[in-house]
This record gives sequence, C-alpha cells and structure tokens, in this order.
Amino acid sequence: MLNQIVIVGRLVDKPKVEKLENDGNSRSQITLAVPRSYKNADGEYDTDFVDCILWGGVAENTAEYCQKGDLLGVKGRIQTSTYETESGEKRKSTQVVAEKITFLSSKKEKDNDIDKSSDEDLDM
Repeated sequence: MLNQIVIVGRLVDKPKVEKLENDGNSRSQITLAVPRSYKNADGEYDTDFVDCILWGGVAENTAEYCQKGDLLGVKGRIQTSTYETESGEKRKSTQVVAEKITFLSSKKEKDNDIDKSSDEDLDM
C-alpha cells in the first residue's frame, strides 16, 4: 500500500515553530493555497487550503527561510485523525505530514523582479 502526496501551493501565513515540551522536537503547521487545475461554472479557478504538519529540521528551515506568499512543493503522506468538540461532536481532521519541502520561489524575489523591470523601463 502507498500513502504519498505531492502538492504545490503558496503559503497562507508566515510559518511558526513550536518546541514540544516532552521531547524538545520542533513542530510547525502551515497552510498552502493550492489552485485547482480547472475552472468552475463561473470561469474561475477554485482554491483548496491544505494543512501540513512539519517536524524537526524541515519545520525549522521552512520557518527561517519562507514568508507568506512563497511557493512551496511538499512531498509527504496523508494523515487523518479524529477528535471530539467541547459539545461532544466527533470530527475528522486531515493533514499532510511533510517529509520534504522544496522552496520553489519567494514572493520577495517576485516583488524584486517586478521592481527591477520597472526600474529598467524608467532608464530607457
């Protein structure tokens, strides 16, 4: 059996790392905005928001080098858990547990490229 997923999307927020008290391991939860590959009835692309869990060095490096809006590739596995709300309702939660993160582009680099191109246009 195989439980493997690869997604590419933009960070919804700046990643934050927390150190777990019981073992000192680093953990981070990020959300990626992943556009669908087809248009809806209104002619627009819908977007899925995918929660990802990162551990150890992957969590620390992502928090250190990535910002909101950066394009990331995530390779990992799907994990589903159940929990009970305060009112006693049972709920399911599905996340991607990241095994590898690839930094594809940063919003900062994209903004700098736009700034450079507009500067070059002014020099002409």
